[in-house]
Amino acid sequence: MALSAPIFFDDVRYYTEQVILLLALILETVAFVHCLTQRGAAFQALGTLPKGAWAVIIGLCGLLTWWGSSALGIFGLVGIAASMIYLLDVRPGLRDIADGKGFW
Repeated sequence: MALSAPIFFDDVRYYTEQVILLLALILETVAFVHCLTQRGAAFQALGTLPKGAWAVIIGLCGLLTWWGSSALGIFGLVGIAASMIYLLDVRPGLRDIADGKGFW
């Protein structure tokens, strides 16, 4: 009976890490595609990193997350953080600029 707990633990850990990896890759892909579809001038108007810098950061971390097959590694965590910063901070600013409403 004592041997079943470690086997079960390893299975749960494996599937949990796979779900986290899948969610991280989806998040990074959404952020990367959104970044590529925006105008470069909007990033300058917003006063943030240029479009190319965001695309390289998110794309490279997403690629390294996929290649390393670990969302809990350093590149996976940096990619998740960069994608979240982009989607929660930069994206609303870009949307305001595109709508013509400004920052206020």
